[in-house]
Amino acid sequence: MDFIGTINLLLTYAFDAYIMIVIARFMLQMVRADFYNPLSQFVVKATKPLINPLRRMIPGVGGIDWASVVLFVAVVAVKIGALIAINGAVFDPLGFAILTLKSGVASILNFFLMAILIGAILSWVVQGYNPMVQVLFQVSEPVLAPFRRLLPAMGGMDFSPLLALLLLQAIKTLFQLNGVP
Repeated sequence: MDFIGTINLLLTYAFDAYIMIVIARFMLQMVRADFYNPLSQFVVKATKPLINPLRRMIPGVGGIDWASVVLFVAVVAVKIGALIAINGAVFDPLGFAILTLKSGVASILNFFLMAILIGAILSWVVQGYNPMVQVLFQVSEPVLAPFRRLLPAMGGMDFSPLLALLLLQAIKTLFQLNGVP
C-alpha cells in the first residue's frame, strides 16, 4: 500500500480544485460575467473567506483584481510546499520557485482546457439557454476569439475549440507542463 502516494493524490486534487475556483473567480471578473449566475455565486462564495481579507491589503488596479492573483500564487505555493514536505524532499528555493511557476502556468492552461472542452460538449447536449453554459462560454471566449477569426464557422460547425485545445496542449507539451503537480 502506497500511503504517501495516496496522500499526494488527495492533496493534489484538493488544491487543484480550489486553484481552479480561484482562477474562475479571476476570469469571471475579467470577462465581466453575470455574477448572479448560480455558477458565479458558487465561485464567489467559495473564494470570499480568503479574498476579502486580501482585498483590504491589496487593491485592484487597472481593472485587475490583484487580490485574486495573490491568492492564486499563494495557493499554488502552499500546494507545492506541502507536496515537498510530504515527500521529504530537500527544500531548494530556486527549484521551489520554478516548480511553483510551472504549476501555476499548468493550472491556468488546464483551466482553459477544461472550460473549452466542457463548453464544447455541453453545446452539443444542452438545447436553449442555460446559465452555466453561458458562463463557460464567457470564460473561454478570450481564448477562442482569435481562433474564430482565424477559422470561422463552416456549415454551422465551429472548429475553433478544437484548434484552441490543440494549441493549449501543444504549449503544455512544449514547456514540459504535462506532469507538473
